[in-house]
Amino acid sequence: MSPKKGIALLGSTGSIGTQTLDVIEAYPEYFDLQVLTAGKNADLLIAQALKFKPNTVVITEESLYLKVKNALSQEDIHVYAGAEALCQVVESNEVDTVLTALVGYAGLKPTLRAIEAKKTIALANKETLVVAGELVTRLAKENGVNIYPVDSEHSAIFQCLVGEFHNKIEKIYLTASGGPFRGWTNEQLKSVKREQALKHPNWSMGAKITIDSATLMNKGLEVIEAKWLFNLKPEQIDVIVHPQSIVHSLVQFEDGSMKAQMGLPDMKLPIQFALTFPDRFKTDFPRFNFMDYPQLTFEKPDRAVFKNLDLAFKAMDMGGTAACILNAANEISVEAFLQEKIKFLDIAHINEATMLEVQVVHNARYEDFVKSDELARICADKIVKTLSKS
Repeated sequence: MSPKKGIALLGSTGSIGTQTLDVIEAYPEYFDLQVLTAGKNADLLIAQALKFKPNTVVITEESLYLKVKNALSQEDIHVYAGAEALCQVVESNEVDTVLTALVGYAGLKPTLRAIEAKKTIALANKETLVVAGELVTRLAKENGVNIYPVDSEHSAIFQCLVGEFHNKIEKIYLTASGGPFRGWTNEQLKSVKREQALKHPNWSMGAKITIDSATLMNKGLEVIEAKWLFNLKPEQIDVIVHPQSIVHSLVQFEDGSMKAQMGLPDMKLPIQFALTFPDRFKTDFPRFNFMDYPQLTFEKPDRAVFKNLDLAFKAMDMGGTAACILNAANEISVEAFLQEKIKFLDIAHINEATMLEVQVVHNARYEDFVKSDELARICADKIVKTLSKS
């Protein structure tokens, strides 16, 4: 048997992170967990470290360093704090694969460092490619690094392409559940409350991604991510609403034939595929039964009501740092909604206004993405403050 695969798990306390640990725990003879990192959830990070005994843990919130350090003082575990430590641990010689499950823009820099260190990337942080897809894919190519998608939709596309990489894609279809407000009108959405938006019909996810799913921004970000992952033009990507979440996505080839990847909605499957590719490991996950789903339905998304999806296509057309600006604005607006400072429909309004306000930089370097992100956050924050006063 080949030696164990050294894993660095960035964002171990979130929804993807905890499910990744379930996968790793199921195959102790195959995986060697080297690194665990968390932002502010020190208690869960400590519990995970005591259970899995990694070589290194990082808490990015520096004020929590002593709490973590003291709790693990009896263990042979290195403890570090801060964003720079996050970037350094991915470069360890013991690490083969870096699974980035960080939420939002925070995933970009450590992912870039991991690519430069020639680590295989299992990518659950779609914002990394949304923010700086051109830079990330270029670096990956230069360093001979494979990026395996963890998002269920992109994993589905990837699985459909195995054995087909030499065949040209005509189009891909990313499926969307439609979220909790599928079929709603703008009038109905005006009064949506935080608790309603956090109730996803099919998937169990963190708060940020659940709100993004409700606004269809999550699908918009996935469209941009797909462009970079699979080297596609915007017109080669379509979105179709599929409420049952059984068909995870489809690929249409030049001859007109289509491949779909199907299964019950369970994030552990795409996580496991990204970590074990090209192999498939036996699981005891529940199996799909056609008789439980006698009808699978499909419909067009309403881009006039769910404007965030439309904004994502516009950002893709604009190129440069436009998607970076959109992502930053969205992170600010979603957080404001979660804090009940703004209304549900304000999220798309803030995102659009920020895209119009902040100048797009083309042929961008890393520093340009950092600056665009910063300016977009300042702009979006100002709009939030104005709206919360009204």
